[in-house]
Amino acid sequence: MKTVAISVLGTQIDAGKAADRWNRWRPNVALCQQDDLIIDRLELIHDRRHYALAKVITEDIASVSAETEVVSHVIDFKNPWDFEEVYSALRDFADAYDFRPDEETYLSNLTTGTHVTQICWFLLTEAHYIPGKLIQLSPPKGRDPDVKGQYQIIDLDLSKYDEIASRFAAERIEGTNFLKSGIVTRNHDFNDMIDQIEKVVIRSDAPVLLLGPTGAGKSQLARRIFELKKARHQIDGDFVEVNCATLKGDNAMSALFGHKRGAFTGAVSDRKGLLRSADKGLLFLDEIGELGLDEQAMILRAIEDKRFLPVGSDKDVSSDFQLIAGTNRNLREAIRAGTFREDLLARLDLWTYELPGLRDRRDDIAPNVDFEIARYARAHGTKISFNQAALRTYLDFAESGEAVWQGNFRDLGASITRMATLSDGGRITEDIVSMEIVRLRRAWAGSEPEFSALLSLLGPEKLAEIDPFDRPQLEYVLQVCLKSGSLSAAGRKLYAISRLTKSSSNDADRLKKYLAKWGLSWADLSSH
Repeated sequence: MKTVAISVLGTQIDAGKAADRWNRWRPNVALCQQDDLIIDRLELIHDRRHYALAKVITEDIASVSAETEVVSHVIDFKNPWDFEEVYSALRDFADAYDFRPDEETYLSNLTTGTHVTQICWFLLTEAHYIPGKLIQLSPPKGRDPDVKGQYQIIDLDLSKYDEIASRFAAERIEGTNFLKSGIVTRNHDFNDMIDQIEKVVIRSDAPVLLLGPTGAGKSQLARRIFELKKARHQIDGDFVEVNCATLKGDNAMSALFGHKRGAFTGAVSDRKGLLRSADKGLLFLDEIGELGLDEQAMILRAIEDKRFLPVGSDKDVSSDFQLIAGTNRNLREAIRAGTFREDLLARLDLWTYELPGLRDRRDDIAPNVDFEIARYARAHGTKISFNQAALRTYLDFAESGEAVWQGNFRDLGASITRMATLSDGGRITEDIVSMEIVRLRRAWAGSEPEFSALLSLLGPEKLAEIDPFDRPQLEYVLQVCLKSGSLSAAGRKLYAISRLTKSSSNDADRLKKYLAKWGLSWADLSSH
């Protein structure tokens, strides 16, 4: 591999024609004098006014490093301190250069040029427009007669630096825990999703679409995203949350986009509107699927152009906001039904994440119980705890297939609040837990959606491939399995009659084969 250095001529520090120039440190000459660094080619950038100096430097390099080829590039900077001009010129140079990273390694010299030039080298190398590393030279120390000085190569792949990598890893964990409100989730898929959301919202201001059932935490996650971006100084404005399901008729347009005085009956003064209130901040449009088509069209323009027209106004206003949208509806079905705009979904669908309901995160119920207990204690200034038997009883029920958690985390929060309120001396007992379980069973009676186990385990697409004749039986089998402790226990319940006529029955094997027919296994069920 050849080593190629890209450098700007130092019009002051590289200067000199007399013989005593060899007693001075000249960075571009010193670059090619290093004992342990062979520069095969130096791409030397200079302007026309300093052509003579560039020629001297080229000849001097040839005398100390015969193997180094110097290639001259003329770039005339009108103002070398103008960032826009310098960056554009160096970017054009990089775009036109025939980089061959498989054959050559590249070093961008930070030592010469204005501070603006040095910053531009950093940016171009960090963004991989120059596929290499940075090199920084420094003059000899004290009275060292060796005028070569020293050099340091800087690799912008920070993962190679242990201390920096450790700090970045800690900051990433801090960011993801921030989004999870400090709860250490045990759900691998949820962890991965939050990791990706954290990367996206820090690196991009594109819209984010959060899907999931009511109570799954969309609003809480949107607020935490806002607080994370605010803490990193990426946004300056406010968090504005809108429940689109509450916006109907003319009030929807006025609430979202504002209005001018006299725009309609009752408009006695100008109204700013929620989109303008979110300027420089974050706008969370919850239940965006409930908006009317006219409002959707204006939202689309506001996302794309950052401009919209208040009701009754003939002049656009602007608002630059980060958008997060949430819905519990299937927006593609809404498009087919004609109630949602396909172009709006296309604009929202760049980053889409589906938040699982609590019933799909049963391994997170225990840490969320601790979180809700701690939150209640902070709000009421009193310590609350379960006795050991009560906690085990509650978790056995909460983590079982019997617990529907129809309202997801709202149900769990309300459940903990009720038990904490009834506790004497801040201690939740088995009796309190038993009463709460009865209350939850009554609340959820008849609330299970048709084929809920099938939907949960197979999803809507695979469910649609199963004949209506087979669905009730498979749903019943899955419900029994979800409430059973083992494959054998579920088999005994399901084959309770036929097993009596067999001299030796293997209920577990029969059930295993039945599940396999539908592409399922006991491991699939036990993870739910």
